[in-house]
Amino acid sequence: MVLHKKITLVFTSYLLCITMAFAQNFDIDLLKKINLHESTFKNNYFKATAQSVFVFNIAAPAGVFAAGLINHDKKMQKDAVYMAGGFLASAIITQGMKRIIQRDRPFITYNYIIKRDAGGGYSMPSGHTTAAFCTATSLSLLFPKWYVIAPCYLYAASVGYARMYQGVHYPTDVLVGAIVGSGTAWLAYKAEKWMTKKHTDHKTTATVSL
Repeated sequence: MVLHKKITLVFTSYLLCITMAFAQNFDIDLLKKINLHESTFKNNYFKATAQSVFVFNIAAPAGVFAAGLINHDKKMQKDAVYMAGGFLASAIITQGMKRIIQRDRPFITYNYIIKRDAGGGYSMPSGHTTAAFCTATSLSLLFPKWYVIAPCYLYAASVGYARMYQGVHYPTDVLVGAIVGSGTAWLAYKAEKWMTKKHTDHKTTATVSL
C-alpha cells in the first residue's frame, strides 16, 4: 500500500513536471512569434495602447457617473461606483497574485526577448490586461449592445497583445489577467444586483408591515 502511494506520487509529480514544461515551452514559443517581429507602426501603436489603459479605467466610471448626474439617474451613479470598486478589487487581487507567484518577466529569463516598455515587479498576471478586461466587462454588462461590447473587448485584447509585443508578459500572464479582470467585474456587477434586490425587498417588506 505504501509502495502504491509512492508510485502514484512519483507518477503525479512526473506528469506535473511535463505539464509545466509544456506550458512554459508554449508560452515562450508564442511570445517569440509576437515579440520578435518588430515594426515602427507596431512600436508606436502598442506603446500608445498600453499607456492608455489607466486613463481608460478612470475615464469609464467617471463618464458613467457624470452621465448619471446629468440625467439625475441614481442607478447609473451607483453603477459607476461598483465599476470603480471592481477595478480596485482587480488591482488588489493582481498585486497579491504577483507577490505569491513571483514569476520573473520574460525579458529577464530569456535574453533574446526584446523589452520595449517598462516592466517592474513580477510578471503573473498582467496588470494592464486585468485592468482593461475589468472595465471592458463592466461596460459590456451595463450596456449590453454589440457596439459597446465589440470595441471594448477589441481594445482589451489589444492591450494584452501589446504587453506581449513589448516583451514584459507571457501569453499566460495575459490570459490570467483577462480572467481576473473579467471575473472581478462580473462579481462586482452581481454584487450590485444582489444589494439592489435586497434593498428593494426590504423596502417592500417595510411597506407591507405599515
